[in-house]
Amino acid sequence: MYSSVKLGIKFIRYWFSAENGKGHGVHSPFVFDFISKVLNDEGEYYCYNSIEQLREDLLKNTTLLELEDFGAGSRMHASYKRRINEIALSSLKPRKFARLLFRMVNYYQPDSVLELGTSLGITTAYLASADEQKPVTTMEGAKAVAALAGNNFKRLGLKNVSIIEGNFDYRLPQFIKTAAKVDFVYVDGNHRKEPTLKYFELLLEKIHDNSIIVFDDVHWSSEMEAAWDLIKAHSRVTLSIDLFFVGIVFFRPEQKIKQDFVIRF
Repeated sequence: MYSSVKLGIKFIRYWFSAENGKGHGVHSPFVFDFISKVLNDEGEYYCYNSIEQLREDLLKNTTLLELEDFGAGSRMHASYKRRINEIALSSLKPRKFARLLFRMVNYYQPDSVLELGTSLGITTAYLASADEQKPVTTMEGAKAVAALAGNNFKRLGLKNVSIIEGNFDYRLPQFIKTAAKVDFVYVDGNHRKEPTLKYFELLLEKIHDNSIIVFDDVHWSSEMEAAWDLIKAHSRVTLSIDLFFVGIVFFRPEQKIKQDFVIRF
C-alpha cells in the first residue's frame, strides 16, 4: 500500500484535477443525474442513525476475535487476534461512502446485491437497508468476523442478508456458477491486482446492461491502480466514475462512446 504521505499527495492532486462534484460542465445526462440525485443527495434516511449507533458501539468494543484474513490487509497485522474496535477503526468504510452505497442501491433499485468483504457489517447494513425486500449476499473470510456481523444484522432487524464464509477465491466461483445474474456488486475484499482482476472477470460472466460494480480503494496501492486502469479499459465497461476512494463501473450499451469521469466527492 502507499504510505499515508504519498496517498495524501495523490488525494490532493485528485481534488484539484477532478470535476467539481456539482455537475457543471458534465455533458453526460446519466452522469449529471448521478451527481445531482445520488452523489449530492444530503437527505437523512430512516436507517442512518441506527447503523451509525452500531458503528459507535463497535468502535468502543474491546473484545478479542480470532481472525483468518484472506485480504492484502493481513500483511499489516502480525497477530491473528485483534480487538473489535481495532478492526472497526481500520476496516469500516467511512460514513460518507457507506451512505453513498445506500443511496446508489436506493436510487438504481437493483434486484440483488453482492458484497465481497463483510467486515463487521456496516456497509452491508447500508446496502441491505436501501430495500429490505431485495436479497443481499455478503462474503467474509474470517469466521469470527462473519459471526459478529450476523449478530449486528439481527440487532438492526435486517432479514434480507445472507453471509457466505470462506476465501473468495473459492466462494465467488461457486456463487457465480449458481447466480442467474449480478445486479449491484461492492468489491472490498482483497486489495491486490491479480485477485481483483480475477473477481472482475468472474463477475463479467453474469453482469448485464444495468449492472453496477463498485471497487473499493482503487488508489490504495500501485497494484490497485493498475487493476483499476485495466478494469476501466475493458471492452464491456462503457462508463467509469472515479471518486478516489472508490471506483464505479457501468455497462450501459446506450453509452455509445466510452467515458471515464473523475469527480470530486
